[in-house]
Amino acid sequence: MAKWAALTGRRLKPGAYEDWRKAWWGDGDEVPAGVEVYILRKLDDPDEVIAFGLIEASREDFEAMRPDDPAAEEARQARMAPHVENVFADGAYEVVERIQG
Repeated sequence: MAKWAALTGRRLKPGAYEDWRKAWWGDGDEVPAGVEVYILRKLDDPDEVIAFGLIEASREDFEAMRPDDPAAEEARQARMAPHVENVFADGAYEVVERIQG
């Protein structure tokens, strides 16, 4: 079984984290089984955030987890837009190596 990561890096408008966070994921949305979701904030610049999820699944199952309704994803992006200055990284990646101690 492969491991996948979906990742987006954003620069938020100053002080917009809480509003962006609600627009990004919402309050009651469940995380699918087998998915870990992380939000990182830069130590010396808390308006720079990276959000990513790690998923262990076949490629087909991973693709099936991605939004299949373009209109719903466009609406989610529109909800986040007022809180985001720019997106500096965005994509889906296969985890090809894991190094741990």
